[in-house]
Amino acid sequence: MNELIEKKPNGPGENGCGCNLECTLAFLVLRGWLAMRAILTGIEKFGAYATVQKPLIDPVTGMEDPSGAMIDVKIKFYSHTNYSGIPAPLKDKFANEPLLPHSLLSAFDHLLGPLLLATGIMLLLGLGTRLSLFVQGLIYIALSAGLILIKQDDGVSWLAIHIALVAFALTLAKHNKLALLKKW
Repeated sequence: MNELIEKKPNGPGENGCGCNLECTLAFLVLRGWLAMRAILTGIEKFGAYATVQKPLIDPVTGMEDPSGAMIDVKIKFYSHTNYSGIPAPLKDKFANEPLLPHSLLSAFDHLLGPLLLATGIMLLLGLGTRLSLFVQGLIYIALSAGLILIKQDDGVSWLAIHIALVAFALTLAKHNKLALLKKW
């Protein structure tokens, strides 16, 4: 009867998550994904497209069209001058939202990309893992609040998944084996 009331782990290394190795691997995969997501999203804040003209190539011969015909090709490039934390179409919607003060929106626009890059790199290196996860969670909460105010429910749903992943990573953080600073 006592066995039904109190169930203890069966062997060494077992806990609520299963084997320590499994939890460590689960955390590393989650940490890697969240780091990659933050870094690439931060980098994309510096991206833009330019349209350039290139000669039309004949698909059969591989040679340029003899008539000199040109086509427009969009090329993506990254530059510090391209930086935009908040996409232009959303900036206009946020600007019309009375619950978002312009100064707060401007600060968020300037800080979003660098914060994503910093927390992503910290998470990738295991430098202040818990702190970087917590800051990412706060970023996703702030993004969610903004999208709720402008009625972008699909984006809110995607961010809710990110918040859940961050929360799950924080619960697995005790299994963080490959880190430069384990305490934070």
